[in-house]
Amino acid sequence: MSNDPDWTIGELAKATGVSVRTLKQYAAWLGRIRNDLYDVGADLAVPVKDRQAKARLRLQPEYVRWLEQLCDETNASLKPLNSFVLPGGRLGAAQLHVCRTVCRRAERHILRIDEVNPEVVRYMNRLSDLLFIVARAVNQGRDPLWGPGRHAALAG
Repeated sequence: MSNDPDWTIGELAKATGVSVRTLKQYAAWLGRIRNDLYDVGADLAVPVKDRQAKARLRLQPEYVRWLEQLCDETNASLKPLNSFVLPGGRLGAAQLHVCRTVCRRAERHILRIDEVNPEVVRYMNRLSDLLFIVARAVNQGRDPLWGPGRHAALAG
């Protein structure tokens, strides 16, 4: 594993590409996300205060608004959670949980950059949320849930 955000964004784009193949009903969203991740990489490649950076590709608030719209739209059909969701369930949901893990790692790497477009940070945060919400939707209410202490009696 690398601490390089660009490497991790590439890893996320590749993992998202697997999800595009697995989840046909979300292929358009995931395809756009995969493309937008390259926009994230392009944004990160040029420091924000670079004089020529204004002519460079920068994430705009529309990227984040689109993710938030999808989160709201998808979340509206889901039941509220009463426990933590364990990664897994259907294959497509499990893959999205892997994508979310990579997304969160990329977000942590991005936060270590001194000068970064705040829209990139917001985008990665909201993308992580969307990946979780869509994984829940893929599981259709049958998410594997954490059962605190479920096996505690067996540990003795």
